[in-house]
Amino acid sequence: MSDDTFKGVIKTSILDSTPWWPEKPHAPEGAPNVLYILLDDTGYSQLGCYGSLIPTPNMDALAADGIRFTDFNTCALCSPTRSCLMTGYNSHTTGYGFLSATDMGYPNLSGRIDKKYGFLSEVLRENGYATFCVGKWHLCNESEMTCAGPFDHWPLSRGFERFYGFLNGATNQFYPELVQDNTMIDPPASPDEGYHLSADLIDHAIRYIGTEKSVYPDKPFFCYLALGAMHSPHHAPAEYMEKFKGFFDEGYEVYREKVFARQKELGILPENAELTGINRWARPWGELSDWEKKVFARYMEAFAGFLNYTDEQIGRLIAFLKEIGQYDNTMIVFMSDNGAAPCGGKYGALSELYHINTDREPGLVNEKQYESIGGPESYPLYPPGWAWAGNTPLKLYKHWIHNGGVKVPCIVTWPDRIKDKGSYRRQFHYVTDLWPTVLEAAGIPMPEKVCGYEQEERPGVSMCYTFDNPDEPTHKKMQYFEVEGNRGIWKDGWKAVANHVDSPSFDEDVWELYHVDEDFCETKDLAQVYPEKLKELVDLWWQEAGKYGVFPMLESIMTRRNGFTFGSQVKLPPPPLTQHFAYYAGMEINAPIPRLKNKSFRINAQVDYKPGDEGVLFACGFNIGGYALYVEDRKLCFHYNYVAEAETEVLSEIPLPEGKHEFGFAFDYEEPGSGIGYITVDGIPAGEKIRFNDTGFMVKSCIGIGRYASSAVKRSHKTKPDYYAYTGDYSRVDLFIGTPETIQDQLDAIELHRDAE
Repeated sequence: MSDDTFKGVIKTSILDSTPWWPEKPHAPEGAPNVLYILLDDTGYSQLGCYGSLIPTPNMDALAADGIRFTDFNTCALCSPTRSCLMTGYNSHTTGYGFLSATDMGYPNLSGRIDKKYGFLSEVLRENGYATFCVGKWHLCNESEMTCAGPFDHWPLSRGFERFYGFLNGATNQFYPELVQDNTMIDPPASPDEGYHLSADLIDHAIRYIGTEKSVYPDKPFFCYLALGAMHSPHHAPAEYMEKFKGFFDEGYEVYREKVFARQKELGILPENAELTGINRWARPWGELSDWEKKVFARYMEAFAGFLNYTDEQIGRLIAFLKEIGQYDNTMIVFMSDNGAAPCGGKYGALSELYHINTDREPGLVNEKQYESIGGPESYPLYPPGWAWAGNTPLKLYKHWIHNGGVKVPCIVTWPDRIKDKGSYRRQFHYVTDLWPTVLEAAGIPMPEKVCGYEQEERPGVSMCYTFDNPDEPTHKKMQYFEVEGNRGIWKDGWKAVANHVDSPSFDEDVWELYHVDEDFCETKDLAQVYPEKLKELVDLWWQEAGKYGVFPMLESIMTRRNGFTFGSQVKLPPPPLTQHFAYYAGMEINAPIPRLKNKSFRINAQVDYKPGDEGVLFACGFNIGGYALYVEDRKLCFHYNYVAEAETEVLSEIPLPEGKHEFGFAFDYEEPGSGIGYITVDGIPAGEKIRFNDTGFMVKSCIGIGRYASSAVKRSHKTKPDYYAYTGDYSRVDLFIGTPETIQDQLDAIELHRDAE
């Protein structure tokens, strides 16, 4: 950092004084632009250049123009990997032992990164780079993802000068919850107008880079492009899905064998690599009914269309860099955050929102639902068999420390520097190693301070040595792993790993041992052959876990019911004491989302009603799940959309009175999952009392005041213009939340109910 102490001379008159201007930060001479392209939930073999049969010509072109790492590893989960990318520290150190969703009350599970852990964006900005973040953030608690902040953990507070994207772990690709800088905004178009988030994100990356290079042509940029692809929902324009009609009808076992053969042909895998067998989460294709096969294939067609479309958008960005003469001096790091995801459940999921609403797994879709897979009326994720195929030839998936969870594609392209084009690098490396790699490439020394905070030593090692030395042994000596109780450690070509998913306790975890330098796919467990080596590694894991703050470990959310255990495994902090929220006309969308599960509540809107007025007064959620209070045909209605599976609606039984009134909905909680709801006018019941079941009222985001915040909660409203904004006058909406018991009593009751189920 430059010394801004004034070095001129100040006297009484400006005529006798000597001016001085501080030197502005500037990057070292020859420092490259840096472009991170991060895919989500993309397995080891899901790019064409890593063996996939799905065409990804633009991603493949990057590999052909750079180097491919065949042994690059991540945290097996998205938020932890992103924390490593941004800080260069191990994820537990920074509070990311799990997802960013909630602070669980422990330093390693806070989901908040303290300012003392400097971000790469902060370092590069201090050294003269322009910095842009485009796409998925997922590095702040959901309680902070509100229109009123706090903004401390948003991109603009962590070294990025521009942000366009979404804050949460996933979003609807047709109706995304967009943020520009620190403001929540509507998408610029609708799906009927051809909108898709992948194209929108690339448009903004191009705009930011183009603007920067127009104004400051010599200033390098750091663009962190974290696409929503390929996380669920697997949304794709219809014509891209149709490209793959029938492409996957042979099933995932046959597809996996074809991919494995192609990987061998490409030279990605060692000659002695063996294809790992099927696991209990992937149902054998031959055991499926004809209808199940058709549905399962359609889920994969949606994924393939999504990937192919995203590849095309990435191609536009690369073409732009070439057009403006910035491609050759841009170091592009292209990677995935973890392996392919198995969370679609036994039959795949038309709406993955089951995760936050119920422990039940989704059922098999019917013919009408089949037609919607991949489109705006779905929120789909394929069944685990396709994730297994996406991780070919590796074992298991995202969430696990076996190679299917941690080993991902990683491409580094930098034409001005890397001349060994199209080659492989087989050294073991980990996501924390990219931090020092970028600094070395830019000629920036490892900082002692970032934004005034002294820095602890970072554990990563630079990968730059591999650029010119493909056969040099890895500089990495050791790396521990842990996520959701699954554990592992790699050292000098050996790996010990424990699968906690099927274990009743950490003391009873069974550790496996693999000589991965000789057994890339973890096919031969050598625990019984080399017990001393296993003990050495397990003891070392405990040392590293203590050093980097791994404890306490979260229990696996994949333990029971095929993965749908988020609600019962993850403990949330006590809800805010606030029992009254007032939402005013004209406020931004996406306010804090009150937690209504297993509580009584009242929604009251202060309205000056005139006959003919209609539209939404209050809504939370979108077309895959939520609730809305609206006026239509002179009646007040409350509509509850339960994960697009069931709908419950209550209507007023009398025409609404003209003038200033309080229009409302009341819900009386009775027991977990059940209660009575009814319409009120001026506090008086004005319609039949209806029993509601499956009353989670759990919505992760999207509050709309006087309109839908996103797509219509009531699906028949999707043709209504302007988010079905209320046409009359209203001043505010009040939400009153009851707490009939103490928080602990309520939690205990819920647990008893689950046990009874």
